[in-house]
Amino acid sequence: MVVTSSKINSTNPATFEFLGEVPASSPDNVKNAIATARGAQPSWQSLGIAGRVKELQKLYDYLFEKREHYAQLETKEMGQPIQGSRSSVAWALKHFQWNLKNAAQILAPETSYEDDVQIHQIHYEPYGVAAVIDPWNFPLSNFVMGALQPLLAGNTVVYKLSEEVPLFGQALDLAWKEAQLPKGVFMQVYGAGDVGELLARSEIDLLHFTGSSAVGKKLYMIVAEKFIPVTLELGGSDAGIIFEDADIDRMVQPIFWAKFINAGQICCGLKRLFVHESRYQELVSKLSKFISEQKVGDPNDERTVIGPLVSKAQRDRLSAQVEDAKNKGVEVILGGKVPSESKGAYFEPTLLTKVKEDMRAYHEELFGPVLPITPFKSEAEAIQKANDTPYGLSAYVYTSDRNRFERVADQLEAGSISHNGVDYSLPTNPFGGYKSSGIGKTCGKIGLQHACRIKVVAQEK
Repeated sequence: MVVTSSKINSTNPATFEFLGEVPASSPDNVKNAIATARGAQPSWQSLGIAGRVKELQKLYDYLFEKREHYAQLETKEMGQPIQGSRSSVAWALKHFQWNLKNAAQILAPETSYEDDVQIHQIHYEPYGVAAVIDPWNFPLSNFVMGALQPLLAGNTVVYKLSEEVPLFGQALDLAWKEAQLPKGVFMQVYGAGDVGELLARSEIDLLHFTGSSAVGKKLYMIVAEKFIPVTLELGGSDAGIIFEDADIDRMVQPIFWAKFINAGQICCGLKRLFVHESRYQELVSKLSKFISEQKVGDPNDERTVIGPLVSKAQRDRLSAQVEDAKNKGVEVILGGKVPSESKGAYFEPTLLTKVKEDMRAYHEELFGPVLPITPFKSEAEAIQKANDTPYGLSAYVYTSDRNRFERVADQLEAGSISHNGVDYSLPTNPFGGYKSSGIGKTCGKIGLQHACRIKVVAQEK
C-alpha cells in the first residue's frame, strides 16, 4: 500500500505485486459524503425497522452469492490464506443473517412498566449520521461488525476502510450499488489516518472505530468536544492460561488457532501464553511440533495455513519487536526471523520464552505470528500475569476443573473469556473489551441497542 495526496495503491503482500489504485478522498469529498448521508437519513429512518431489514436483505443476498469473490479478494489484497478467507466471509454472513432475523424484535418498543392507568415504553431511535472506521484484517467481517448495526438502527453511515485494502472498499461500494440499495445511506471515503481524523472532526452523530488503542484514544479526544457517543473496539494482548489439569493433547490445536489464525493479525487473538510449570515442557514440545507441521507460504494455495502479514511495514514492526527481545535476552524456541527466501511480507511462526518487562514484546501488542510462553507456579500468579497489561479484550483458560474456570474467569480483566477453546464470537454475544481495549460493545442485542438513542415514552391508557 502506498498513499499519495491523490491515490492509494494496493499491493499483494505475498509478492508485493501492484494490484490497482483507488482515488484518495479530499476534504471536500469527506464533507460531501457526510452531507449526502445527512440528506438520506430521514427517509432511511422512515422506512422503519422492517423496511430497513428488507433493503439490507438484498445486500446480504448479493454478498452471499458473491462470497467466493470476496474471499479471493481478501486473500489477494491482505494475504489471509484462502481457506481462512472463506471462513472469515462465512462468519460475516452468519452475523449478517442473525442481525436481519433479530433486529426487528430487539429494536421494537419495549414495555418497561404497565398498570391499569399507564404504560411506559422504551423506544430505540437512530442518532443520525454514523462515522465507521474499520481496519484491514477481516474486511467483510469488520464491515458487518461496524456498519450493519448502525444501518439497521436507522443511521446512515459514512465508512472508511483501511488504506491497506482499498480494492475491498470499492467492492463494498459496488455491492451496495448492484444490490440496488438507497443512494446516500452508505457513503464511503478512502485514505489513511488523516482521512479518518477528518471524518471524526466532521459533523457526525456517532463514531465507531476498530483499530489500535493509540488511535482510538486520539479519536475519542476529538469527538469528546462534540459530546457524541462512541464505540471503540481497540487492541488486545490477550492471555491464555494452561493449568496443570488441562488436556494438552486436545488443546494444542485450539491454542494454535487462537494465536496463528490470519498470521496472528487479530485483535482478540491469544497474544501471551502462561503455562503451569509442571506442563510447560510438554506444551512447548507439542505446540512446536504442531506449528512445524503447518504449511507457510502462498495464501492462494489451499494447503497454506499461515500466509504473509498485510504489509512490509507490519512485518518490519514485528521484526523490530522480536529483535528488541533478542537483544535483551529472550530465548527463541521456534522461528524468530524473516524467512531468507521470502519475497513477501512473511515472518516465521515464532515461540519465545524468558520475555521480560523491559522488552517491547512484553508490553506491546504482538500483531503477527509471534507467541511468548511463560511458566507459572500458582493460580494467583497466573491471574496476576494475565492481568498485567493495559489491554483487556479477551482471555483463554484451559482447565478440566469447571469450578476453577469460573473462579479464574471472575478475576480476569477482559470482555470475553473462553474455556478450553469454546468460541465466544457468536452473533448473539456482545463484543468489546476492558481497559485500553475499548469502550462500548458491538454485536448481539447490546450492540444493536448501542447504535441507538434510547427514549422513554410514558403515557396514560
